[in-house]
Amino acid sequence: MATPISYHFTFILLIITEGVLGATFTFTNKCDFTVWPGILASAGSDKLDSTGFELPKGSSRVFQAPTGWSGRFWGRTGCSFDGSGRGSCSTGDCGSGELECNGAGAVPPATLAEFTLGSGSQDFYDVSLVDGYNLPMIVEGSGGSGACASTGCVTDLNRRCPAELKVDGACKSACDAFGSPEYCCNGAYGSPSTCKPSMYSQLFKSACPKSYSYAYDDASSTFTCIGADYTITFCASLTSSLKSSRDSGSGSGSDSGSNPIGSSLLADLASGDSTKTQPSISIALQITLANHAPNGPVTTSSRERNLHTTERRQGGGSHEES
Repeated sequence: MATPISYHFTFILLIITEGVLGATFTFTNKCDFTVWPGILASAGSDKLDSTGFELPKGSSRVFQAPTGWSGRFWGRTGCSFDGSGRGSCSTGDCGSGELECNGAGAVPPATLAEFTLGSGSQDFYDVSLVDGYNLPMIVEGSGGSGACASTGCVTDLNRRCPAELKVDGACKSACDAFGSPEYCCNGAYGSPSTCKPSMYSQLFKSACPKSYSYAYDDASSTFTCIGADYTITFCASLTSSLKSSRDSGSGSGSDSGSNPIGSSLLADLASGDSTKTQPSISIALQITLANHAPNGPVTTSSRERNLHTTERRQGGGSHEES
């Protein structure tokens, strides 16, 4: 009679252990330079073992997160820290003045990976360009059940960034660049029916079709998995992705040849010659998007939001605004 009780106890212990562990996050740097990841836990979630660390090229680091954890990850670039860990970064800086972010989020623009673990038995995750872009990033799940699709952006959007959004080493969102409610999806534009994709978010979406391009981009940008571990990779397949983009003249999610005006524009942007395309960027994208926008042509007064869906899901999202 002792054996069944022992098995029963072991089974219960296994369930408890799995519930406590939640998921393993592995950060991998495939860039040709050092990346300094930042970690921000949402309100009510425990901090992980670090809130910011150095990740040399070719290296990986593993973290454990409990069930119910939610938060965001991003990569910082161009950082300089002294022996005591004090310093700053060119992009993705968290403003703490230290290697550790200590509860501070990324200063836009920054590519974000967002997670909520074990919400209704499922994990929810996404890669977001709502706060702009600074690094290629993908998220891949392993060992889980369900759809568990990979997501992210491997395209170098810094090479495609319109001049009005471009900053050193990164590409702003239109909300961050211009600040008006139409781009930021707030105020009178704070709902899916009033805030529509802008020409800028469409540019992001064409290059990175699985990533959030604006605040209400939920349908094609949120992913789920059950009981998985996750790898967050910086600069995954960047070389092949850029070669493909240069050869085809389109983004990684575009149908080659289906959108000649947009493809030509993206090809010029991908080549880095933003001055060549700048005078016609608004006209070209408005003509291109006129056939696709739900309510007709997207105009230059359309704005995207520098806030994310989890702000609209208070208590259930992975976004903690700092």
